[in-house]
Amino acid sequence: MGDHHHGPAKGLSRWLFTTNHKDIGTMYLWFSFAMFILGGSFAMIIRAELFQPGMQLVDPLFFNQMTTLHGLVMVFGAIMPSFVGLANWMIPMMIGAPDMALPRMNNWSFWILPPAFLLLASTLFMDGGAPAFGWTFYAPLSTTYAAPSVTIFIFCIHVLGISSIMGSINIIATVMNLRAPGMTYMKMPLFVWTWLITAFLLVAVMPVLAGAVTMMLMDIHFGTSFFSAAGGGDPVLFQHVFWFFGHPEVYIIILPAFGVVSQIIPAFSRKPLFGYDSMVYATASIAFLSFIVWAHHMYTVGMPIAGELFFMYATMLIAVPTGVKVFNWISTMWRGALTFETPMLFSLGFLVLFTIGGFTGLMLSIAPADFQYHDSYFVVAHFHYVMVAGAVFSMTAAVYYWLPKWCGRMYNETMGKTHFWISFIGFNLTFFPQHFVGLAGMPRRIPDYALQFADFNMMSSIGAFIYGSSQILFLYNVIATIVAGKPTSDEKVWDGAEGLEWTVPTPAPYHTFETPPKIDPSHAHS
Repeated sequence: MGDHHHGPAKGLSRWLFTTNHKDIGTMYLWFSFAMFILGGSFAMIIRAELFQPGMQLVDPLFFNQMTTLHGLVMVFGAIMPSFVGLANWMIPMMIGAPDMALPRMNNWSFWILPPAFLLLASTLFMDGGAPAFGWTFYAPLSTTYAAPSVTIFIFCIHVLGISSIMGSINIIATVMNLRAPGMTYMKMPLFVWTWLITAFLLVAVMPVLAGAVTMMLMDIHFGTSFFSAAGGGDPVLFQHVFWFFGHPEVYIIILPAFGVVSQIIPAFSRKPLFGYDSMVYATASIAFLSFIVWAHHMYTVGMPIAGELFFMYATMLIAVPTGVKVFNWISTMWRGALTFETPMLFSLGFLVLFTIGGFTGLMLSIAPADFQYHDSYFVVAHFHYVMVAGAVFSMTAAVYYWLPKWCGRMYNETMGKTHFWISFIGFNLTFFPQHFVGLAGMPRRIPDYALQFADFNMMSSIGAFIYGSSQILFLYNVIATIVAGKPTSDEKVWDGAEGLEWTVPTPAPYHTFETPPKIDPSHAHS
């Protein structure tokens, strides 16, 4: 570290020891993209096997290892770290802070992630193979299947939780303590608000996940019976503990995405976000409600009817603040001077597809109907519409939107739009048919299926390979931008929209949006 005082550190040590929020944000983004490709390749194996009925490529155990690792890597390795990277890059700049509040902890939060995922991926090569119990790792399957990989998996979950908690404490401390003068809470950009609320969710529920995996560890190695009925425990207890983490977790995944589209839609509508205050309150309401709906994942375990009713009504209630958000985004675009550059396209894709995912979620909330949908491909279709079309589309929009700010170069707009359309078509081809096979009774996490599901599964697999290959185009565009993109100018960033500054109607005078600063006449000597 001797070179630390003589200009910036060179080479590897710059990245290893950095406390710079932009460097750390960049590392999170690249790491999460690598995990996105890894998790996506697991999904490609799943879809290749399901391309036609019968057992073609893999044995059932390996198929279940793929479903397990695909879920774990996508949730904890791709989606969450990508939004943490976005938070690191953007939050200090958005609130006028010099850096994150706890820069050295920030470095550690990131650097414990790559070893953890290396360890998790290495379970594929261990005796007994990788975990094969689904990303929700239900006990007693996960506790009686005593391959060494399960213990490794539990350790990895602990490390990911530590990283998330530290990252969240950092975001909370930064937003609460490092806002520039005049940057009051209700003036913060929506992205900062959604991440602040997300950080509180993470601090609240990651310890619950740690508790669940610790009880698993005790059941496996120390003779306890938390989840074993034979010893006086209860397998359903695992589901309650897991989903008390797991439901807020899906809002942890989607709230930063809401923040991103709340920045992008106003920018390409050329007018301020409609209903800022209601957006903040809606975000807080969603966060609160996310804690009291967890057992809607468990309608089929035989809970009392009063329990089913409570979780049903509470779940339906979440549709209200979510609807407020959707209407506010639409109202923002209403009569705006709209242009459809790549970030806007991905945000609109998000809006349409996330809303479909929201409606299927409302269907799943109805307890008696859920008995039919439960564990079918309908559920798979639902959560991919909110997690891929929701979180991943908005993350992609964010990269296109802020990449010119990050590296001072402009991406290729035509390639970006091409990426959007291939992604959009591939995504819908993959997941829309899954609603149909699910309603017709096709179970999830099974490597073979009845003949009547063949056509839709073939469509689904073709769509998956289309969507997957479109990400290579994205990667190429990003690298080409960083290496050789056209430098951005102050006058005009969006070079995909020729003559933009002449075609956009002049906005209303500023006083309709915000009060101009009062000028003290005694200082007005120019």
